[in-house]
Amino acid sequence: MSKEIKYWNIDASEATLSLDSDSVSGLTESQVLQKVSEYGSNALTNLKKTSKLQVIINQFKSLIVLLLLITATISFVIGEITESLSIFIVILINAAIGAITENKAIKSVEALKKLGTTQTQVLRDGKTFLIDSKLLVPGDIVKLEAGDSITADMRIIEASKLTCNEAILTGESLPVEKIELPLKGDIILNERKNMLYKGTFITTGTAKALITSTGMNTEVGKISRLTQNATSETTPLEKKLDKLGQQLLIVSFFIAIIVTLFGVTTGKPFLLMIETAIVLAIATIPEGLPIVSTLALAKGMWIMAKNNALVNKLSAVETLGATSIIFTDKTGTLTENKMTVVNALKSNPQSDQFLKISTLCNNAELNLDDKHIGDPMEVALLEYSKSLGLQKKDLMNSYPEIKEVAFDSEILMMATIHQVKEEIYYAIKGAPERIIERSNFINLQEGEVPFTKELKEKWIQSNTHLANEGKRLIAFASKKEKDLGNETYKDICFQGLVAFEDPPRHDIKETIKNCHQAGINVIMVTGDQEGTATKIGLEIGILKNRTDSVINGKNLHNIDKLSSEEKTKVLETRIFSRVSPEQKLKLIELFQESGKIVAMTGDGVNDAPALKKADIGIAMGLRGTQVAKEAADMILLDDSFKTIISAVKQGRIIFVNIRRFVIYLLSCNFSEVMVVSIAALLKSPLPLVPLSILFLNLVTDVFPALALGMGNGDNDYLKSKPRDKLAAILSKQDWALIFSYGIILTAFISGAYYYSLNILKAEISQARTVAFISLALAQTFHVFNMKRAKANFLINDITKNIYVWAAIILCIVLSLSTIYIPILRETLQLSKLTNELWQVLWIASLGPIVLIQLLIQLLKFGIKE
Repeated sequence: MSKEIKYWNIDASEATLSLDSDSVSGLTESQVLQKVSEYGSNALTNLKKTSKLQVIINQFKSLIVLLLLITATISFVIGEITESLSIFIVILINAAIGAITENKAIKSVEALKKLGTTQTQVLRDGKTFLIDSKLLVPGDIVKLEAGDSITADMRIIEASKLTCNEAILTGESLPVEKIELPLKGDIILNERKNMLYKGTFITTGTAKALITSTGMNTEVGKISRLTQNATSETTPLEKKLDKLGQQLLIVSFFIAIIVTLFGVTTGKPFLLMIETAIVLAIATIPEGLPIVSTLALAKGMWIMAKNNALVNKLSAVETLGATSIIFTDKTGTLTENKMTVVNALKSNPQSDQFLKISTLCNNAELNLDDKHIGDPMEVALLEYSKSLGLQKKDLMNSYPEIKEVAFDSEILMMATIHQVKEEIYYAIKGAPERIIERSNFINLQEGEVPFTKELKEKWIQSNTHLANEGKRLIAFASKKEKDLGNETYKDICFQGLVAFEDPPRHDIKETIKNCHQAGINVIMVTGDQEGTATKIGLEIGILKNRTDSVINGKNLHNIDKLSSEEKTKVLETRIFSRVSPEQKLKLIELFQESGKIVAMTGDGVNDAPALKKADIGIAMGLRGTQVAKEAADMILLDDSFKTIISAVKQGRIIFVNIRRFVIYLLSCNFSEVMVVSIAALLKSPLPLVPLSILFLNLVTDVFPALALGMGNGDNDYLKSKPRDKLAAILSKQDWALIFSYGIILTAFISGAYYYSLNILKAEISQARTVAFISLALAQTFHVFNMKRAKANFLINDITKNIYVWAAIILCIVLSLSTIYIPILRETLQLSKLTNELWQVLWIASLGPIVLIQLLIQLLKFGIKE
């Protein structure tokens, strides 16, 4: 099979014969049909998509939802049909909200995929055709030129001034020079200069190449398969909600058993105590929690989408807020992926020779749509010349090119030769040390003078200084002759140096600073060389100084066998260079094992496995590959790293909101459990019937809780460290608050119930009405107790939340309507009240918030963040 042959080791003619092809005429039609049958389509197998049915099923994979299903089923079995149907409706509403939101995100991701097809020039039966790249097969002979995408893995047969941008596969930002000669040894992919790989593209030159692998057998295909095999991590929020469900299950089971056993042993009917146990179970489980959590996450997802961060899974929204490590590639994520001239040292500032050479000795082309063709450095030179008023087209009219002397990798120089009236003009560029060494003259203000040893030393020092700053440099030289000579680089005149950078994105330094302020470490994981990565790292703030650890990928081969000391060093390192896709996976696993929540950003095919393995995979929407987008949890629609910190802020706000409404819901539910349990233990009529508890949990609890979930927060959320990965949604202090709030609510409500029943001699339906309405209103006003303990009572993020006020008005109206609308009054077993009972009701409704606020002010008792 073709995949067993190391094509870079053999001559192009031998490679062609091995695939039964012909470099002159290509494959025949019958050969193509046979190979299509053998190898299939030249397409990557899409990552397994989540069907609509699976999205719906996923909404039920929660322990809290399971508890609700069990409770609804038991209610149905014992004949409580209304209660059972009510709970089932709640579950279906929650599933619908979650499914609709996630399906909308999936459709948005699908819309980002590239439309249309890529076509390739192929030689078949001695003729050249332009065909859909999916129809290519191993053995096809293709023709390529600058700007063409490489649509399969290929062995170069012929090459003319050929360079290829492989950043999407290797992480290298600069184009790689390509040759047709065979190479010796088992060399790594980055150094296979006679091979072209699917997903890359031609920057300069032309080529004829033999297709050696297609589809999933290409290097990109292997990485895609690796991505599919990488397991996705369960998000922290999913784990914490499940843990909360387990805790509620234990509490619910314990209370139901105790109360049921006590009732049976004291002579109460068994069926009555089973019904009471169900009431307690309904009271314990916050039926509104799934709906409120789903809507809070969905709201976060919508906000992020408006801010150019498309999240394709609800629970991933909150996970962003817990992120403590961001792995990022360098090229195009931290940098612009665009070479820029940052320094031009002319030997003669008054001369125009420097600009002329930079424009003439240049194969790049500038296009009006900014989709420039050519080597990034040559593009940068043209842009630099253009900024100073020199256009290549105009100059070429005056200096028509006669010949080009191709770049020689041995002497690291190239030249173009031009006719200027009766003279021949040589425009030369190359490696500074070689140009300086070869130059006999230098252009100074006084004219062309001998390039002395002292002057050369001065320019060598300038070159070294700029190189140590991480700049990439080339030098210019020229000469004039009366006719074409044989020695292009003899007696040349030095004109100066130019320094380039792939500059950091304009907003990246401030973003990195914000990440550090938020307790998030940014780690550069790149395929680029150590020096360039270090320079960028220092400039944008990833590294503090040059002594900070930078680890080369060649030293990470045994990442699974690191000693404790070596692991510590790796975990403290902020830049990893020359890293392979497999090593990225291993690094993510290592940081995850150390308790970190890891986000990974990337755009290339080589990033896809790590994007999937990370707790949060973040792909670039504009320049990201299809493979990267499919593997990611979030896509940056504007490709801006800055968008990540906005998403982190939103994630943190969402978690705080979730924590607040969980405290709110559970404290309300605990009060319901206590009110019912006290009645059961005292052998008195139950103050709350099952439907009234469901009404409280689904109406008066849900709307304030939902309003809490819609809070917008402030910038203080980016001034603290990320949450501990192992920390539960609720801390021990939070549980203490829940029980304290619940006891206070219970004291007022039970007190009002028994005062109405025993002192005022109210009917049972009237006492139940007092208990029900006062609990509904007390729980509604309880939302104001969810402010931070240090916050002002009148002006805080709760009172500023317009949704809270809307929820309060709605809950008051709905609560009072249960008395005045006959069908509701009869269903909930309520009745109208006397003025005296109304007074008791309002005291019980307002008492809890007054007492709790006094405790908050005096004892700083309350929610701490």
